[in-house]
Amino acid sequence: MKPIARTEQQLGAIIRRERRRQELTQQQLGARIGLRQATISKLERGEPATRLRTLLDALTALGLQLVIEERETAASADIGALF
Repeated sequence: MKPIARTEQQLGAIIRRERRRQELTQQQLGARIGLRQATISKLERGEPATRLRTLLDALTALGLQLVIEERETAASADIGALF
């Protein structure tokens, strides 16, 4: 199942999971894209002031891509089944 992010925090968590899966530190990921460890930390926390370029560079460095698609709608009963 592909991860879905609807908030900054969810997107940051996806990036953190992939970075850890690749056994990279925040500092190592930052070095790949020319950013400080503190910037990667902010990105992974989903801080709203993160620049779009920072997000795209991090995704590229991790071998990920951003896909935009129509949001699925679900009935209230279906939402309970997700948890």
